[in-house]
Amino acid sequence: MKPLKFILAGLFFISVTVYSKNAVANGTTIIDTTVIGHLYPSYNTSPKIPDTTGMRSNAVQLAAKIKLGWNIGNTFEAPGGETGWGSPVITEDYIKSVKQQGFNAIRLPCAWDWHHIINKTTEQIDPAWLGRVKDVVGYCVKNNMYVLLNIHWDGGWLESNCTPAKQDSINAKQKAFWEQIATTMRDFDEHLMFASANEPSVENAIQMEVLNSYHQTFVNAVRSTGGKNSYRVLVVQGPTTDIDKTNDLMTALPRDQVAARMMVEVHYYSPYQFCLMDGDTDWGKMFYYWGAGHHAKIEPGRNATWGEESAVNATFNKMKTKFIDKGIPVLLGEYGAYRRNNGKHLPLDLATHNDAVDYWLTYITKQAKANGMLPFFWDTGGALNRQNYSVKDQRTIVALNAGAK
Repeated sequence: MKPLKFILAGLFFISVTVYSKNAVANGTTIIDTTVIGHLYPSYNTSPKIPDTTGMRSNAVQLAAKIKLGWNIGNTFEAPGGETGWGSPVITEDYIKSVKQQGFNAIRLPCAWDWHHIINKTTEQIDPAWLGRVKDVVGYCVKNNMYVLLNIHWDGGWLESNCTPAKQDSINAKQKAFWEQIATTMRDFDEHLMFASANEPSVENAIQMEVLNSYHQTFVNAVRSTGGKNSYRVLVVQGPTTDIDKTNDLMTALPRDQVAARMMVEVHYYSPYQFCLMDGDTDWGKMFYYWGAGHHAKIEPGRNATWGEESAVNATFNKMKTKFIDKGIPVLLGEYGAYRRNNGKHLPLDLATHNDAVDYWLTYITKQAKANGMLPFFWDTGGALNRQNYSVKDQRTIVALNAGAK
């Protein structure tokens, strides 16, 4: 169905197709004529003419410059600000320390709605918070680091509401937020990329259509602010950032006024029982050992039984075939496996476990790059000390860099 357009008193109103809460009556789709974007005031109050200065790279060219990425996790997406979950204030010296360990890109997960709105009736973001995020983006750009800034979980206002019933109100908020974020960050060059969301919960084609509208609103809002944002590389997330779902459901990207300036983002923590699981359940047990030559003889019940090398190869090849071979770069925006060496679940063969973690990190990084994907390791302070910038887990850093060669 084509979008509806409304023109009133010489003003252009944002146009989208919005499905009513009364979605279908007598077999006929009812269109809700609510004009999204006018639930809140426009924050695009100072658009600039397009500016190509420092913005020459298209998405493929920019992707070629990114070697290995790092997430500043559990920090700017925490309630109460960057220290809300125990992280110290992020400094330029910390950014330099990440770079010194072989990384040249930062993913900055960020909350906006969650504790940073000073007026809920207008969805105005606290200028002090915008300024603080801008400072950290500046640390990255100043040190020749590429940086990806997103709207992360953020209380789930977008990510839990990819439904027709919520589509109009979520699009309005998406527009208001991205006009403010994009305007604040507009003068940074191509080192800065924007990402529409984090892990939007989408399980079927109807929800995917709604997510596409959120991505389209994101693209439109950023581009409308002009300046360098007219050419900035933008990143849109696959459904649940799951590779299989993205391969099956993501059949189109948002329309863009500038060609070849878009990337797709997926995440990878597989097998979950090895990467993240923190306790046995009735459906499965934790894996401590993964990959050829890294299974334990003394604890065979903890060896991975699925999701090993051949599965990685087949899964990553889906993104290569669907996007990368067609000139659309793909970010592996989050991935990681973590050592069980100081928690409540201690492997009996700790040496083999640690070797398996190293092997997973190197293998995933290497295969991501071999398939044209850009790997960004998820860290919350476990590998690099954010207080004194020392290395806490040298093996993880070595393994990641080995895969990125």
